[in-house]
Amino acid sequence: MAKIDSNTKSQEMSVEERLKALYDLQVVASSIDKIRTLRGELPLEVQDLEDEIEGLETRLANLEGEIKKLSDAILGKKNEIKDSTALIKKYEAQQSNVRNNREFDSLSKETEFQKLEIELSEKRIKEATIDLKNKKDVLDSSKTLIDERKADLAAKKKELDEIVNETQNEEERLIAKAKEIEQTIPERLTIAFKRIRKNARNGLALVTVERDACGGCFNKIPPQRQLDIASHKKVIVCEYCGRILVDSTIDGKVEEAAE
Repeated sequence: MAKIDSNTKSQEMSVEERLKALYDLQVVASSIDKIRTLRGELPLEVQDLEDEIEGLETRLANLEGEIKKLSDAILGKKNEIKDSTALIKKYEAQQSNVRNNREFDSLSKETEFQKLEIELSEKRIKEATIDLKNKKDVLDSSKTLIDERKADLAAKKKELDEIVNETQNEEERLIAKAKEIEQTIPERLTIAFKRIRKNARNGLALVTVERDACGGCFNKIPPQRQLDIASHKKVIVCEYCGRILVDSTIDGKVEEAAE
């Protein structure tokens, strides 16, 4: 006996059976939406905190690199001062043994130059020391901020893990059920259903007629069109919001929500 696949079976479904399957798919999809709403913005908050911490740690590494350069620069200038001081002592000693005024003046100029070099180095050390202190202050505040953000991240992850653990099995069951239902519906209808759901702010691709109006956008539906919907002879969409319309006899109610 030849095997009949699910796609062939879906083509053999009556319009009413297709509408009922779409209704069931909407109920399951709405249940999945509720579970994900329960998680709220936590996944995004976790991701934002992880990105912020990564940025702060990069900034911290850069600051540590800048602090090392400043410390090295200060040490270098201190060594230059030592060298200049040694040269000054050397030139002053040599001035006692000069043979003429020209040699004395030359040594005096060298001595003056080294004194200027010392002044310049001291100025650079002062500037670098101030910059170093500022960067160390920023480094300390950055470390504190990272610790705070890591504590926030740990709390958010714990909260998210608890919610996921509570809802994961149910979500997986519903996702499997949704896939099972989709197998019974013609592919073009499934694609249309998902497209409508994606564009609908509340995730409702299929709604019931409630008080003579679309259960999604609440625009009035003419009596003749309501009769067509109730006949289950064809798939009818709301001319205002594009949602698939069914009457409440399909199988209870689809949750109402404003567009």
